[in-house]
Amino acid sequence: STERSSAAAAGLIDLLEVLWREPDSGIWEVRSEPRHFVFSKVSAWRAFDDGARFGELLGIDGHAKKCAALRDAVRADVEANGWDPQRQTFVQSYGSDRLDATALLLVTSGFLAPDDPRSASTIAAVERELLHHGFLRRYRTDAPDASVDGVGGEEGVFLACSFWLVSARAMTGRVDEARELFARLIGLCNDVGLLSEEYDPVAQRMLGNFPQAFSHEALIAAAIALDAAVQATA
Repeated sequence: STERSSAAAAGLIDLLEVLWREPDSGIWEVRSEPRHFVFSKVSAWRAFDDGARFGELLGIDGHAKKCAALRDAVRADVEANGWDPQRQTFVQSYGSDRLDATALLLVTSGFLAPDDPRSASTIAAVERELLHHGFLRRYRTDAPDASVDGVGGEEGVFLACSFWLVSARAMTGRVDEARELFARLIGLCNDVGLLSEEYDPVAQRMLGNFPQAFSHEALIAAAIALDAAVQATA
């Protein structure tokens, strides 16, 4: 019922209102001390944005206004603390100079508009630092402090992250590049169309969890974004 949905949404927003300001272990569940991960904040921004839309849809003005205010507070916090003006990119966490492929999700989530100059410069920075044999790492594991994450040393490229790059390129008008990368990624599927978590582009073999739903979800999202971009230019 609408009443139950409203109560559940209000409870989640109340909880998130407290938690979004706390450090955490991020999407990659790093084993270092908790940090203020940019993508974690942006995930909260998205929840508050959806909450505001939900409130508007159901005519719950108080809920909509509260969510909108929290959404704006998160945006201000991320823009003040997560942006590197020298490299013109959003970083992995507050106070860090490391990049993370999740920066691409700032574009695909709607936090950054496709025509925002920060979208293009963030994508370019991620490509410059994280591309490896044409695919994307989740972040650098050869950085001096990588060992604190418990993943020091080499790891494969992350297929979900590479599909995120397809989506980000497509949404920012780089359709041909998006299509080319998408085709190469699809070519990695095995004989029944499944993908792993990672890929070794040198040995040309799949690595990590298999099959990996995360990779397939990103594949579907990339296909949708690429199709929309192609239709828009037709």
